[in-house]
Amino acid sequence: MAGKVHPVDAVLPWPRLATLGLQHVLVMYAGAVAVPLIIGRALKLPPEDVAFLISADLFACGIATLIQSLGFPGMGIRLPVMMGVTFASVGPMLAMAGDPSIGLLGIYGSVIAAGVFGILIAPFVSRLLPLFPPVVTGTIILVIGISLMRVGINWAGGGLPMLTRVVDGVPGSFPNPGYGQLQGLGIALFVLLVILALTKWGEGFLANVAVLLGIVAGCALASVLGIMHFENVAAAAWFAPVLPFHFGVPSFHLVPILTMCLVMVVVMIESLGMFLALADMTGRKLDRAALTAGLRADGVGTLIGGIFNTFPYTSFSQNVGLVGVTGVRSRFVTAAGGVIMLALGLLPKMAAIVEAVPQVVLGGAGLVMFGMVAATGARILTNVDFRTNRFNLYVVAVSVGFGMIPLVSPHFFKNLPHALQPLLESGILLAALVAVGLNAFFNGLRSGAEVERAAASAAAAVEHG
Repeated sequence: MAGKVHPVDAVLPWPRLATLGLQHVLVMYAGAVAVPLIIGRALKLPPEDVAFLISADLFACGIATLIQSLGFPGMGIRLPVMMGVTFASVGPMLAMAGDPSIGLLGIYGSVIAAGVFGILIAPFVSRLLPLFPPVVTGTIILVIGISLMRVGINWAGGGLPMLTRVVDGVPGSFPNPGYGQLQGLGIALFVLLVILALTKWGEGFLANVAVLLGIVAGCALASVLGIMHFENVAAAAWFAPVLPFHFGVPSFHLVPILTMCLVMVVVMIESLGMFLALADMTGRKLDRAALTAGLRADGVGTLIGGIFNTFPYTSFSQNVGLVGVTGVRSRFVTAAGGVIMLALGLLPKMAAIVEAVPQVVLGGAGLVMFGMVAATGARILTNVDFRTNRFNLYVVAVSVGFGMIPLVSPHFFKNLPHALQPLLESGILLAALVAVGLNAFFNGLRSGAEVERAAASAAAAVEHG
C-alpha cells in the first residue's frame, strides 16, 4: 500500500497552485523591491539602472526560492519558503556605497564572497546557535529596524535633507529645497493611513497585502497630482534577459568581504530559526542534514545574487506567517511563487513601474515596513528574562547604544583606519558584535537543544524579511 503523501509534498491542481503562489508573491513584493531601491538611489544610479536592479532582484529571488522549495542534491530545505533580499545587509551596503573606492562592484564582490562563505560554513552554523539566543537576535533585529527608519523617514521627506554640490571645484553640502514639502508629506501620510485602515478593517489576504495596496493607492494619488511620471516605463522593453555581471567585473576588498560574511552568519542564524518554526507549523521533521541543506541554499542564493547583480538572500518570514494563516503547507506553492518572481524579473516594464514610484509614496510604506522590523525585535525581546537576569538589560542597552553611533554621529570613527569604515559605519554589525560578545561574557553559552527551542519560538514572532 502506497504511503500517504505529506502535506508539504502535495502537488495541488495548477489553477490553485498559481493563485496561492501569486498570493505569496504579493505578500512579499513590497519588501522584496525595497532593498534595490534603497541601494540604487544611495548610489545615485540613473532610473534605468535602478529598474535593472529591481529586475535582477526579482529574477534571482525566483531562482533562490526554487532551490530552497524544490531542493537539489545537498541544498534546499524542501519546505514552503520564499526567498528575498535581507534587510540586515542594507546598513553595510550603504556604507560601502558611500565609499567611492568600493561602490557597486565592490558590493557585488563582497556578496559573492559571502555566498561562498555561507556555502562552506552551512554544516557548522547550527553549532553557532548558542551565540545567538533571543536576547541577541531580538537586539539585532531591533537595531536593523531603527537603522532602516532613517531611510523611510527620508523617503517620506522627499529625498535627502542635504545635497552635495561642487562649487568652484569644492564639494559642499546644501539644504534640499524639495525636502519636507507639504504636498509630499501629505502623500506619505495618505499612504500610511490607507495601510492602517486596511490593516484594521481588511480581512485575510487583504490585510496581508496592506502595504502593497497602500503603495498602489499612493501612486494613484501621485499620478493625479502630476508627480509620478511614466516616461521611463514607456521606454522600457517588455522583455529582457537578466545577464550576469551587467555592471562589470566585481571587485574584492578585504574589509567589505569580512563585513558581509558577518552579515551572512547573522542571516543564516535567523534562517535556522525560521526553518525550525516552519517545520513545527508544517509537521515536517528536520534533521541536521536537512538544516544544513537549507542553510547551504541561503549561501547559494547569495552567490547567485552577487553574480546576477543583486544582494544577499534569506527566507522571508512574512511568507512563513502566511503558511500559518492559510494552512496550505505545500512547498510547490512557494515554488510556483518562485516561478512568478522569476518571470517578473524578465519584464523590465514592471521594474520601471516600481522605479517610477515617488519617494514620498514609498516613505509612507517604509515607515510601516521598517517600523515593523523594529517592533519584531522588541517582540522577540519580550520573551527574554529581564526580571531575574539583570545582565540581559546590559546586553540590550549597550548593544543598542553601539548600534546608534553611526546614525547619531556619522563621523564618530573618522580617525580609525579607512578600510574599517564598512564595518564601523554599520550600526547593525556593531550591535551584532557587541550583543554576541556581551551575552557570552554575562550569560555564557546554553545547550544546543535549549537554544533551538528558543530560536524556533523567536522565529515564530518575526514579521519581517
